[in-house]
Amino acid sequence: MIQKGDIVVTEHARKKMTSEGISHEQIREALQRGSKFQQTDGLLCTYRFFSVAYKKIGEKYIIKTVFLNR
Repeated sequence: MIQKGDIVVTEHARKKMTSEGISHEQIREALQRGSKFQQTDGLLCTYRFFSVAYKKIGEKYIIKTVFLNR
């Protein structure tokens, strides 16, 4: 189970979370339940109405950006 402390949100991702209305809890849920796709530099997780681009380093999830699926 992913804990809140396991997620590190970059400044860019934090701004996108605010502008898109995506919460920290929604990101955690997406990482646990969403569909994951390998990307050039990390992973893309799609869940419900949004996606999360991230990189996993050890036990930490580095959130690079979030966006709505339109």
